[in-house]
Amino acid sequence: MIMKFQKYILITLMCLTLFSCDDMVEVDFPDDRITSTAVFSKNETANSAVVGIYNQLFRVAFSSGFQTSVTALGGLSADNIQATVSNSNLLEFEENEIFINNSYNQGIWSSAYNTIYMANSVLERLDNNNQISEELKERLIGEASFIRAFTYFYLVNLYGDVPLVLTTDYQSNAMINRTDKVQVYNQIIEDLELAVDFLGTTYDEGERLRANSYTASALLARVHLYLENWEFAEQFSTEVINASELFELVPIEEVFLANSKEAIWQISPVAGGSNNTNTNEGALFIMENNRGSIALTESFLTSFDTVDARLDKWVGRFDSEETSYFFPHKYKVKNSTEDRSEYSMVLRLAEQYLIRAEARAEQGKLLEAIQDLDKLRIRANLDPIANRYSDISNEELLDLILLERRRELFVEWGHRWLDLKRLDKATEVLSSVKLLWQDTDLYYPIPEDELRKNPNLTQNPGY
Repeated sequence: MIMKFQKYILITLMCLTLFSCDDMVEVDFPDDRITSTAVFSKNETANSAVVGIYNQLFRVAFSSGFQTSVTALGGLSADNIQATVSNSNLLEFEENEIFINNSYNQGIWSSAYNTIYMANSVLERLDNNNQISEELKERLIGEASFIRAFTYFYLVNLYGDVPLVLTTDYQSNAMINRTDKVQVYNQIIEDLELAVDFLGTTYDEGERLRANSYTASALLARVHLYLENWEFAEQFSTEVINASELFELVPIEEVFLANSKEAIWQISPVAGGSNNTNTNEGALFIMENNRGSIALTESFLTSFDTVDARLDKWVGRFDSEETSYFFPHKYKVKNSTEDRSEYSMVLRLAEQYLIRAEARAEQGKLLEAIQDLDKLRIRANLDPIANRYSDISNEELLDLILLERRRELFVEWGHRWLDLKRLDKATEVLSSVKLLWQDTDLYYPIPEDELRKNPNLTQNPGY
């Protein structure tokens, strides 16, 4: 009954979102529908509205983990995975030749802005709201702010300057210009700092499905790493790493289990409203009976040492009549309606060690950076760097950190694609493996439909 009610609340919010994206028409709600005002008049319904946004993240394109997601499309844009089917939408991302009418690209953009619209709606309804408890109001504001920041992080990294939409005002949003990415990042940091202040440090009933202050700190650490604010990146990642009562590195085969102690934030497949209990990542990547649509590249496979436990535990093999494929096998369940055993991983502790290692290396703290990196290498059955390199340079260490990021974080939220871009290595790495690579491929195109609807939007160079 609770799940049904949350879905009902979500439908109301989604209706509002759809109205914001189409013609600006005033629509009266039928008498038997819960209006957004009514939703935010009680603790229970307000809380359900925010839970509904989390649930929706399993379903919408950019965050679903399926072939329309940042995980799949960002992965194809880099050099870790490749498409094995003749799907033009996928191949355009793999070849870095994305047409402005690519429906998957449109899906990323529109689903991200729909998510932002829902977060904005929550924030507006909670502003000066005296009908729900102050404690709950702070929490919901913190969660909505976190979700908005999280979504803008991907928009600004995939598209560059993007419209910074902070209200639900239809008229102004319809004609909004692109905002300089520096200003977008400033808003991301502002939202995340508010989330850190407003959110507690615990999880509901042990389920790591809603943001807490550590979730916001983990994303802040990543944001500051991308902005080269090394001290802040080290500070926020350390806050998460030091919360050892909540987080720890677990054996490789346990990382992607539901509520793994390595998880900082996960998305539940059950929350998406389906009868299936498998993750979308499992459904997409695991090759069983038929070939599947995504395989690992040879260059990625050869980046591993043969003794690396990740090669054994996180890579699967499928033999067909024509050839053999190696596929991502971090998730073990392709299809299931049994009790849930895996959740989609969004943020996890291993990334925080990698963030801190890089931030420390950039500050010249090489011994401390090596200690962080060796945490992951030892878990992966690799020799510690401390034993192998007696006199390592800063540049060599940073190269090793990038290599470990490639091997540790593959098929997780486009990390490899974003890493190559932020470190100015995309052209160096991809020009030799992508026949049509150009420097202007660093950002995805603004979708054709968005340009048509809003004449104030401009296209990225090269499209």
